[in-house]
Amino acid sequence: MDRLFLALGAASAFVSVAAGAFGAHALKTKLAPDSLAVFETGARYQMYHAFGLIAAAWVAARCPSATSSAAGWFFAAGTLLFSGSLYAVALSGVRAFGAVAPFGGGAFMVGWALLAWSALRG
Repeated sequence: MDRLFLALGAASAFVSVAAGAFGAHALKTKLAPDSLAVFETGARYQMYHAFGLIAAAWVAARCPSATSSAAGWFFAAGTLLFSGSLYAVALSGVRAFGAVAPFGGGAFMVGWALLAWSALRG
């Protein structure tokens, strides 16, 4: 599991950098400032949680457990739900997509709690 989470974390960081560059260059003149800020928030949180996935990989390698694996999966799900919904809101203008973001934020928080628990128990 540790190699999978490391690969997912690295891939997510790559996508976050690409999204940030896309937002800063291609979208700067196409989106309203508030929509651009939403897009940038999605990219920023995606990067934070790419690091979370890499941390989950490290903990899973040192202390393999169902808890460390669950932490990684919660980070991955949170990225899709939180950052994905913010990207959708910013690019489409459909604010209803934003209703998904709290579920992603909750997944992030569960992931961090599980990672801490796994590290303490390992």
